[in-house]
Amino acid sequence: MMRKLWLGGGWLIVAAIVYFSLVKLAVDSDIQGGDKLGHLLAYGGLMLWWSQLYLSRIARLQLALAFIALGGAMELAQGLTPDRYPEWLDLAANTAGVLLGWLAAPPRLPNFYQRLTAAFPGRPR
Repeated sequence: MMRKLWLGGGWLIVAAIVYFSLVKLAVDSDIQGGDKLGHLLAYGGLMLWWSQLYLSRIARLQLALAFIALGGAMELAQGLTPDRYPEWLDLAANTAGVLLGWLAAPPRLPNFYQRLTAAFPGRPR
């Protein structure tokens, strides 16, 4: 049960990234290039979230490549919208976020998914 919830949360993060990548946002930042921090955090959080479930190097490499491809696809898709435009620096920030999320993933940070499953075990079988 907990795995399904965690997977659902991960897919919600993916959906939020897709949505916010394609809609026009009226966000003003006092920091020049501050949107890059948002890219870094979004993709870093995405990678860190999914890395809680998939622990092997191969699985994490596949996740990283998929999320970098997602970032590239979102930048290309922005070029097809009337209100957004692609930026190479956004793609670089997305990629850096994925790599930082991978570096922060367990065992470097605690595995929050495992802690939740230990704290809330499923029904006895």
